[in-house]
Amino acid sequence: MTSVQSALFDSTERRSELSDLVDAFRELRGSGRGHLEVNLPDSLYPYLTLSFLDDHAVVHLFTSEDSVSLLVGDGSVSPEGQVDVPVMDDLGTFTGDFVMRVDRAWDVIENFVRAGTVEGLGEWYEL
Repeated sequence: MTSVQSALFDSTERRSELSDLVDAFRELRGSGRGHLEVNLPDSLYPYLTLSFLDDHAVVHLFTSEDSVSLLVGDGSVSPEGQVDVPVMDDLGTFTGDFVMRVDRAWDVIENFVRAGTVEGLGEWYEL
């Protein structure tokens, strides 16, 4: 997760309860930008990443070392539009096809943690 203090990505893996993740995300959201990665206990895959800047976000799904997908956006940015969001410590540029509001992206992360599956979270586009 991006460190609020340094604004750099901290790759240290942490185990936490959902309430702790919610608190950490709220603090990160208050900074206006960030990147976080979430997986389930005792499993490396699948895991999701949420990258956001201001109110725009992108969600990645990793199902194996060789498989990554993007969650289809919510229409908040036109398909022709482009948005930059932090991916770890760099900025990644994404078309509006894969951009959504931060609240929608956070709902996806929260539902993944609660349900333990990516089923029903939305439409995924495999890269």
